[in-house]
Amino acid sequence: MTTVNGDPFAAINGSSTGTAATKKKDTLGQAEFMKLMTEQLKHQDPLKPQSNAEFIGQMAQMSTVQGIADLNTTMTGFTSALTGDQVLKGASLVGHDVLVPSEKIAIGATGGASGIVMAPSAGKVKFEITDDSGVVVDTIEIDAEKGEAAFQWDGLKENGDRVAAGAYSIKAVHTDSSGKTSALNTYVDSKVDSVTIGSDGLYLNLPGLGTAPLDYVLRIGKSTT
Repeated sequence: MTTVNGDPFAAINGSSTGTAATKKKDTLGQAEFMKLMTEQLKHQDPLKPQSNAEFIGQMAQMSTVQGIADLNTTMTGFTSALTGDQVLKGASLVGHDVLVPSEKIAIGATGGASGIVMAPSAGKVKFEITDDSGVVVDTIEIDAEKGEAAFQWDGLKENGDRVAAGAYSIKAVHTDSSGKTSALNTYVDSKVDSVTIGSDGLYLNLPGLGTAPLDYVLRIGKSTT
């Protein structure tokens, strides 16, 4: 599943395996810092006591370190809350139709498929649908005004035979009144089958199309009726 300008889904949810190595504690906590300061006071030269300014600087440094630790704890809780909110949002989409950018269109054993393009001006838009071998199975042409233009495919070949269920490539070319042509991005409707929780967010599993990140959803509900 891609857009004309590249494949934003190629690096989706790169999972890794293995156990995390145990990391040795290499930083001072507040208790260790205070103990160190106490030892420093016990062993300083009475004739050359350490200046108050240096002690104040050390205390300020410790307060800063402690503040950063507290902030990290707060941010961890905030991140967990956001993750939980995303999970609820993703779960609410299961079973619903969404509109996503895609150069593929999926056809089931019955029914058709639909989507939209954004026409730069009034004219005609021609869709070419091909199978895995690059063979054209059907072409569709629609009249379009400037802006959103919806299309539908019934899942039939040009000769009227039903295609096999699966994913097919789709390309759209716009031709304006002067005969100028331009390739268009295609956006297709798909039902959300399930949701995957990735390390960097939620991904929607779309039958026949693969996986799309949650923020690629352009619309909830079918683009055509």
